[in-house]
Amino acid sequence: MSAGSKSSPIPSPPIKRVEKPWGHEQWLVVGQRVVMKRLVVERGHRLSLQYHEKKEEAWLLVRGRARVRYGDAEGEIEAGRVVYLPAGTVHRIEALEDLELLEVSTPELDDVVRLEDDFGRKGER
Repeated sequence: MSAGSKSSPIPSPPIKRVEKPWGHEQWLVVGQRVVMKRLVVERGHRLSLQYHEKKEEAWLLVRGRARVRYGDAEGEIEAGRVVYLPAGTVHRIEALEDLELLEVSTPELDDVVRLEDDFGRKGER
């Protein structure tokens, strides 16, 4: 039986696709205590410089190479790298190549404070 087989007894939640100016997100799991997203970021684009008051995140870079701002530090990461972002950590990811990353977080989906944004988005989501 293939992973996408409709006759599988294993439940699979519906996947929500959200278009973003930098690429797109797929919301894979939205549970009461955990959220899992797949983010695809196009080369040359970056997400907002932001932090979260309550939300914690962990990223697994699946494909590509990125520049990451983490607090006052900045560096490059490659596929296979995991980044943990405690609440309050100022962060941003920039795609040096087309990126795919998995984001696992606590469920505070609207908890985002944008400090800078290349697309003119302000404040919270």
